[in-house]
Amino acid sequence: MPLESHLAELKRKHGEIEQEIDEAMTHPSASDSEIAELKRRKLAIKDEIFKMRAAPTRH
Repeated sequence: MPLESHLAELKRKHGEIEQEIDEAMTHPSASDSEIAELKRRKLAIKDEIFKMRAAPTRH
């Protein structure tokens, strides 16, 4: 998968998780551990995006 399309997919997933977090925080049935897990997943994706942008381009 080309770098730009992979980055776009990661950004899409990051946004989806952000929406899930927002929704979970408005529902009293969502536990703190569920919200924490979503936040961990979001951070992992953000870290991956950062690493991909920082990596030297390979030609």
